[in-house]
Amino acid sequence: MPRIVRGGLIQCKLVESADKPIETIKKAMIDKHIGLIEEAGKKEVQILCLQELFYGPYFCAEQKTKWYAMVERIPESPTIRIMQEYAKKYQMVMIVPIYEEEITGVYYNTAAVIDADGSYVGKYRKHHIPQVEPGFWEKFYFKPGNLGYPVFKTRYADIGVYICYDRHFPEGARILGLQGAEIVFNPSATVAGLSEHLWELEQPAHAVANGYFVGAINRVGTEAPWNMGEFYGKSYFCNPRGKIIAQGSRDKAELVVADLDLDMIQEVRSVWQFFRDRRPESYKEIVEEEA
Repeated sequence: MPRIVRGGLIQCKLVESADKPIETIKKAMIDKHIGLIEEAGKKEVQILCLQELFYGPYFCAEQKTKWYAMVERIPESPTIRIMQEYAKKYQMVMIVPIYEEEITGVYYNTAAVIDADGSYVGKYRKHHIPQVEPGFWEKFYFKPGNLGYPVFKTRYADIGVYICYDRHFPEGARILGLQGAEIVFNPSATVAGLSEHLWELEQPAHAVANGYFVGAINRVGTEAPWNMGEFYGKSYFCNPRGKIIAQGSRDKAELVVADLDLDMIQEVRSVWQFFRDRRPESYKEIVEEEA
């Protein structure tokens, strides 16, 4: 019997101005997402991923300490607890990206994974932290991830998480495949002009090289007062052959849904034996520190 998993991706616009109080912004964004989460539940989505830093603006467009107040602890986070309730209600695995506080002053860009019974499974911390024009000042806000590249065993599939800028680095994507990921989700916040021409190239390439499904999520709209560019949406699922099988619009907050046939992973890997034919003993140069 085929293993079909229904996946969902939520792309969303900022619904409150970034100059509003942080708690006002958070509540408005969570409320907006709850409507889309309920839509996913009604459509019987089994694994759902939200966008990077889903409950606020992409505040890395500026360097101000006020945004440190966005942090929450995981799993004690009140936002994660709300999402656990919806995961349990709809028997839906959820990937929930938030701004994480480990201890006071030590913060990460993190995604929590919740299983279909509402239980907390674990978290992934973004490894690769950009400091890139225009307005991706992430080193001001985040330490690099230190939890490796975990694969989370959930009710419906074994899933991995990569976050935004991580997608430009094939090494972690390969590790996720070697550790058994069947679906890798990449919640992102990226703007037109900087990376749009790469958006439909890099992640399908990861899917092909590693023989798994990818769910790529990007927010939509422009965010005042920074107006650093248009978040162009176009969230999508692609299969292990690198084909995009469902994709969102450029400018609309919406739910993207696709049925993922996990049996395709075995079919593809039986033809393309990339894991068998790799030569890790010859790759030492890519992990050696420079003198």
